[in-house]
Amino acid sequence: MIRSEPSEITGILHDWNNGHADAKERLIPFVYDELKRQARILMSRERLDHTLQPTALVNEAFVKLSDQANIEWKNRSHFYGIASRLMRQILVDHARRHAAAKRGSSTIHFSIDDLQISVEERADGILALNDALERLEKLDKQQAHVVEMRFFGGMNNREIAESLEVSERTVGRDWETARLWLFRELRSE
Repeated sequence: MIRSEPSEITGILHDWNNGHADAKERLIPFVYDELKRQARILMSRERLDHTLQPTALVNEAFVKLSDQANIEWKNRSHFYGIASRLMRQILVDHARRHAAAKRGSSTIHFSIDDLQISVEERADGILALNDALERLEKLDKQQAHVVEMRFFGGMNNREIAESLEVSERTVGRDWETARLWLFRELRSE
């Protein structure tokens, strides 16, 4: 693992923006461990026999990140915010495939304290959360991004605030409001 300052990662991202061919390869050693940590946190909320492992999730996310052509990378937090969105999309796609293979109902466990959803037998929980996040995004895009970065990206309030260019207090308020809204939404399902 390479220890780095956020400015080093930001510099490499700017090189990526400027078309330096080696920027993506130079970025991997700086971000891989953090992406893997985020993936482990995210996967710890999944069922024990989940077929997608943290390493595979990170690898797939990085492939998708590498394919992004229209992103003007701002900084390290922006990168991790986009990475968390991609990991969400990968998990949702995986959950859809799994749910299609095994139709049926599944119990969703939801904790208002830490917004953890675990799925006992199927991927329906992650799909329910994704559907609820899509509805929240129509009401308040920033709150949806806060949930996404925190839940799917494992980011803390400071990192989210930096990525969204808002204060940590705003992130805290958005988190509290969004998780209460999600609790009601998921409970009604």
